[in-house]
Amino acid sequence: VHLVESGGGLVQVGSPLKLSCEFSGAAFGSYAMAWYRQKPGQERELIAAISSGGWTSISDALKGRGTISRDNTKNTMTLQLDSVRPEDEATYLCAAARMVLVASIPSRFDDWGQGTQVTVAS
Repeated sequence: VHLVESGGGLVQVGSPLKLSCEFSGAAFGSYAMAWYRQKPGQERELIAAISSGGWTSISDALKGRGTISRDNTKNTMTLQLDSVRPEDEATYLCAAARMVLVASIPSRFDDWGQGTQVTVAS
């Protein structure tokens, strides 16, 4: 499995943000996907996940302003934030885990992208 994130960079507080993850090397439709983020000196934090069948889970940090989605025809997953906050500054990582149960989100993800940096300007 190969995962490539895109969409990071410098964003203004209050602006929207769209991150994408391109998946290759296996059958995308059989994988649950997730977004993690990591801040300097901190552990990775699970912020959003989506099952192979499209069931979603959003962390409290993003609830009300974050949406995770997937397009199984394009082998891509997307995270959209309606309004970026200073605390959103982090490296965002895409993760995948094989899960054929369409409504299940695994507790562990085995495949990781390199990450994309999001820097927030106030």
